[in-house]
Amino acid sequence: MERIIKLVTPTKPILPKKKRVAAYARVSSNKDAMLHSLSAQVSYYSDYIQNHPDWQYVGVYADEALTGTKDDREQFQKLLADCRAGLIDMVITKSISRLARNTVTMLEVVRELKAMNVDVYFERENVHSLSGDGELMLTILASFAQEESHSVSENFKWRIRKQFEEGEIVNLRFMFGYRIVKGEMEIDPKEAEVVRSVFHDYINGKSTVSIARRLQAEGIATKFGGKWSSKRIIDMIKNEKYAGNALLQKRYVSDHLTKILKWNRGQLPMYYAQETHEGIINEEIFRRAQVIYELHKKKAAAKHPTTQRYPFSGVIRCPHCGKNYKRKINHGRVSWNCSTFLKEGKAACHAKQIPDEILFSITAEVLGLSEFDETIFKKVIREIIVPEFNTLVFVFQDGQQIKRVWQDRPRTERWTEDSKQQARDRELQRRKENK
Repeated sequence: MERIIKLVTPTKPILPKKKRVAAYARVSSNKDAMLHSLSAQVSYYSDYIQNHPDWQYVGVYADEALTGTKDDREQFQKLLADCRAGLIDMVITKSISRLARNTVTMLEVVRELKAMNVDVYFERENVHSLSGDGELMLTILASFAQEESHSVSENFKWRIRKQFEEGEIVNLRFMFGYRIVKGEMEIDPKEAEVVRSVFHDYINGKSTVSIARRLQAEGIATKFGGKWSSKRIIDMIKNEKYAGNALLQKRYVSDHLTKILKWNRGQLPMYYAQETHEGIINEEIFRRAQVIYELHKKKAAAKHPTTQRYPFSGVIRCPHCGKNYKRKINHGRVSWNCSTFLKEGKAACHAKQIPDEILFSITAEVLGLSEFDETIFKKVIREIIVPEFNTLVFVFQDGQQIKRVWQDRPRTERWTEDSKQQARDRELQRRKENK
């Protein structure tokens, strides 16, 4: 019997798998016009992807008012995480500079996605990263993008410096006592009264610590809700803007990629412009405050010479009051504590002491040394911050931070026979003196 074979057509057609597509958008300024541009980009990419029948819309990842630095962009990090999770096949972005301004960063990201078979399409350059000549083209184009970024940054800085030369305040920042209205500094009446009271108290002999304590007790909030400290009061006393003048170019951007602000220590000229805005206090009050500040500074310098006797002198900072930690000896035990706490007690600052041996051992550990080395320490560490009890934050010269926490030893371990005998001797001496 002859075998009969029939071709059977599937009742349900096998549909081709859709390409899962996402888009990335970013603007590098927080101006309203730029944010509107970002909104337009999001709408454009949403429509663009969904109008392709063979594409599956995953979403638009958008970062507002951030630079091209990879680690600082929340949505960009989320995009990379979704790609690593296998949720995306292709990423669309406007241009190379939108993905990253740094050539190395851009290539690192593209190569990582390429290894996962995720294509990146740059619209302006019309380049697909998975194409044969994609990486070569991207390397060349990214170099141009980075140079263009540098050129734009230099032009922007030149324009700002010309404005400084002409006595104009640019890049206005919020400061206590003022509000910014249509690009101009305008006095906030309520906060201005606080500023006047600070200068009045300071000129009449009150310390910065006591002024900060008064403001805190009165429930007066700082501009952004933080705590008042001696350092905040000093910054206010020294700020010439409260007298209606402005010292321009105090800080500058040294790197167009990181955009980190650095204090101007003579690298660039500074300009002192008078009557740039309405002052809260008059010139005479401001001048008197500066004279008093300089006198206090000279007294402190005479009392505590700049030649530091100990490695940690002037390095450990209390963020609560802004003062440095000082070395003290109590019953033979060496420790470090906030100078405000030592001078005015727990009511002024609730900092806790750091045992000397703990400080040396933790510092050596952070530096990766078997024992503490003062030369390496001074070369590598900028400052040590004590944000809370039993916690140290080491700030390196390059800005890196390392946090360390330690546990206090139980009293039974510290209460040795020698310490017991010393306590007995002190008690006997006290009783003799009281007879």
